[in-house]
Amino acid sequence: MTLLPPPQLTLSADEARRIALRAQGFLGAPDRRAGTRGVLRSLGAVQLDTISVLARSHELIPYARLGAVGREAVEQAYWTDHHAFEYWSHAACVLPIEEWPHFAFRRRAMRARGHRWHLLADAERSLAAVLDQLKAEGPLNSTQLGGAKNGGLWWDWSETKIAVEWLLDTGQVVCTQRRGWKRIYDLAERAVPGALLHDDLDDTECARRLVTLAGAALGVATRSDLADYHRLKGEQVTAVIGDTGLVPVEVEGWGKPAWADPAALAVEPRGRHRTTLLSPFDSLIWDRPRTERIFGFTHRLEAYTPKPRRVHGYFAMPLLAGGKLVGRVDPAREGKTLVARQVSLNGPKAVQPAADAIAEAAGWVGCVEARVERVLPETLRAPLVEAVRGAHGPH
Repeated sequence: MTLLPPPQLTLSADEARRIALRAQGFLGAPDRRAGTRGVLRSLGAVQLDTISVLARSHELIPYARLGAVGREAVEQAYWTDHHAFEYWSHAACVLPIEEWPHFAFRRRAMRARGHRWHLLADAERSLAAVLDQLKAEGPLNSTQLGGAKNGGLWWDWSETKIAVEWLLDTGQVVCTQRRGWKRIYDLAERAVPGALLHDDLDDTECARRLVTLAGAALGVATRSDLADYHRLKGEQVTAVIGDTGLVPVEVEGWGKPAWADPAALAVEPRGRHRTTLLSPFDSLIWDRPRTERIFGFTHRLEAYTPKPRRVHGYFAMPLLAGGKLVGRVDPAREGKTLVARQVSLNGPKAVQPAADAIAEAAGWVGCVEARVERVLPETLRAPLVEAVRGAHGPH
């Protein structure tokens, strides 16, 4: 067992919060020239999700950091020039293509497992048929390959769909773009640059790289934070953390060992705070225990909770302002109107930031009006309605 050195530095809870905000791109001037691709590189992973209310989550991530970047430009940044690929990280994520070699450990684990939750009736024939079709016809979606379903419920996958997803899991096929939300599958040998197309790195080297990336993206983190970022095991983090260059620190109130990115410690985190609505799948808050520890804010996605039991709404988006989480907005769209179906605010000081965030979001998605419905506490409804009316953007 490796003995870890004692921390030489103590951070206040506030310092740790600001380090985390800067590492995630919410404190200081955004790098607009680097754009969406710069956001992807700095975060290391952008989670995908099927839910689209205001916009899809992978669009909301750069928007939250850069402001009203064009939505078409976001899609092009991800899905053109083989700049990125989709694979299993924190969940299904967009990942920088240069990280392909560092997910070799996961591809090996998939191959060793032998299957996902679906089984192929005739594996040899089905896998060969998909590979042959992709080789002959070029990149294809599951419909073009022969259909994704057998005609039943969404999980009733066709043999072709099972085959192509298994090939993706194990690295023979790759998804480097989506069109109309459908994965476009291609042969890895054609889509991944030759210098990156290998599984030469052993599991330890893969883990070391991913823990290092997570440390830089988080700024300061516990072992569980580092493991959760790319869904590693705690023992994998422990085995490599001494070789990552991350610095042991003690954070006031955390009660657990922590590590910081040395670059994050070199310069005091200062600058302008971003005011924005966050996707529930944003890497700033996707780890719920970390969010509670850093922000004192408990958030749960209620999209899959029966409507009568929802507290904050179907897709409640946390409101970030002044470096703190100060409320939630559950948005909807009715034609050219953004509807704040339910807004929950921590207090009167959150009214103007909420109004600004609602107005900016409305403009970004092409709405010309914004309407506020339910507000908690009710006493803040009138001030919020007035603030939204006066905010810069749609009225």
